[in-house]
Amino acid sequence: MADVIVVGGGIIGMTAAVRLRERGADVTLWTPVGPTETVSAVAAAAWYPTGLRFAPRVLDWAAATYECFRRQAHDGVPGVLVRETRNLERDGATGEPWWAPAAGRVRYLPIGPPWTREVRFQAPMVEMGVYLPWLRERFERAGGRVVRRRAGRLEEALAEAPVVVNATGLAAGTLCGDPEVYPVRGQIVLVANPGVFVSVRDQGEPSTYVHPRTRDVVLGGTFQAGDWNTTPDPATRDAIVERCVALVPELAGAPVVGEKVGLRPARRGGPRVETEKWPDGLVVHAYGHGGAGMTLSWGCADEVAALVL
Repeated sequence: MADVIVVGGGIIGMTAAVRLRERGADVTLWTPVGPTETVSAVAAAAWYPTGLRFAPRVLDWAAATYECFRRQAHDGVPGVLVRETRNLERDGATGEPWWAPAAGRVRYLPIGPPWTREVRFQAPMVEMGVYLPWLRERFERAGGRVVRRRAGRLEEALAEAPVVVNATGLAAGTLCGDPEVYPVRGQIVLVANPGVFVSVRDQGEPSTYVHPRTRDVVLGGTFQAGDWNTTPDPATRDAIVERCVALVPELAGAPVVGEKVGLRPARRGGPRVETEKWPDGLVVHAYGHGGAGMTLSWGCADEVAALVL
């Protein structure tokens, strides 16, 4: 019998499993799909607390994750980059953004209309198609076990371990009866990288972002709360490309090499990371991170490990 079963193979479940195993727990990870088939694999995965409001623990998670990915980029971990990032604000804000203390050196520059300020910082970016398989391999090399299994109920896992980490994303709404969980649809377009190296994020509505990776550039996006549709929409694709080319003209003519849709696992009230005593054992919840799973992952993993151990 394992000490802990982590249910969920996305970035939140994988980082929690790694931290628990590295701290000595006997850990089994349950996931119904491979690492590149998870919702996390669809993510643009640029560090930024998208859609979240300030809370001390959220800031702590973001700061710890920022530092972890910066170290991994320095160490040459596959799929981890650091990009200069330009946030183009439109709301007239003059104070420090709540997330800025987690982001190292942040600079504020003047800019012309329609924007009111440019915020510059360096942000980690993760190519999930490379990083998630590496992370699973790291977990298994450390002695962790991966079981291809979908949990119909958390009680199934509690029958095999005294502690279960519930990192099931959108499925958590059903598995633990949480009505606050809901999807936020995100559609992205991938184009060949013509030599772009700076990330740009425009705060307009709809949000527009350009995140250059090694061989391609992620163009986005949409933030459609309550929409369960996972089929790419051609009109949305064309609108995304048009907005992104207007923002970064160097992208004009870059061939489209892919498009994806993912459902961000959001939760009213913010992420749920806490323990709950069930009749058959202890459940540690870790879900509801919305579009900020990568941004909060390693910090949440540290807290999950502390709650379990």
